[in-house]
Amino acid sequence: MKKSILKYLSQNQIIVAVLFLALAWLVLEIREVLLALFVAYILMAAIEPYSNFLEKRGVPRALAAMIPYLISVALIFIVILSLMPFMISQIQLLISSFPSYLYREMQLLGIKIDGGQIGSFAASEISNIGSGALSVTSKIFGSIFSTVTVFAISFYLLLYRETVRKSFVNIFPKKSAEKVRLTTVQIEDKLGSWLRGQIVLSLAIGILTWVALTILGIQFALPLAVIAGILELVPTIGPIISAIPALIVAFNISLTMAIAVGIAYMLIQLTENHIVVPRVMQRAVGLNPIVIIVAIITGGRLLGIPGALLAIPFISFLVVIYKNLE
Repeated sequence: MKKSILKYLSQNQIIVAVLFLALAWLVLEIREVLLALFVAYILMAAIEPYSNFLEKRGVPRALAAMIPYLISVALIFIVILSLMPFMISQIQLLISSFPSYLYREMQLLGIKIDGGQIGSFAASEISNIGSGALSVTSKIFGSIFSTVTVFAISFYLLLYRETVRKSFVNIFPKKSAEKVRLTTVQIEDKLGSWLRGQIVLSLAIGILTWVALTILGIQFALPLAVIAGILELVPTIGPIISAIPALIVAFNISLTMAIAVGIAYMLIQLTENHIVVPRVMQRAVGLNPIVIIVAIITGGRLLGIPGALLAIPFISFLVVIYKNLE
């Protein structure tokens, strides 16, 4: 029956084209749902090794899934809730001061810029930040699923991972079942390694940046370090973008301070590229810098900030599938 359907479709290219367009339209319509599921899948893949570790030591499966999951969620919320009030006040102060810094430096460079427009933009951004982090989080994960729902889905994927994996493998012919199972394991390994590695990298870069800026006596060291840590999620171009606001703040002090901050950021990136990344991201999929930039731009164009942040794991996902098709 299946062969006859496939044969019929292969002989009717118009039907195939219509089905393809319908599938593409469906993907676009539910892209936020798919994005939330992909985020949940990555979270599950990142926590799975710890769950397996506990299960192999006799901890019941449900408890083995719950312990690392709850610890991870608790750490995230403790860090966010403890730092959020101070961070919001610091970011508000940075944004309110930033227009005067930028205006002064543009004047020194002989570039005409409307200070009033910068001020009104800063005021609107301060208002947006003051409205709270929940709206930002909602935009990141999509309007359909809230952050809590994404975490809940990842937990159930973790709890029933073997059942879900077997159900997925059973869709394919028996002769391909083992290869499909190994492919899913490799995908989960790559995605989990990517997220765990990125968390370590972001923390390392954030801490190093905070220490360097604090030693140099730069104002707003903490928010600038947080920006550096977050933009570490965007390979290649993220570190460059994160250095710009720090350089502007430093240049407002003196040219010498701006040079010192620039050198500090360069040293941090050299440390990352030659020490931190080789140790932390050994199991992550290596991609050409051009591919990374194109993927980030494309992801950002299609899905905004979430698309840019998730472009690299998605490309890694496709690379694993491609290699297993050979």
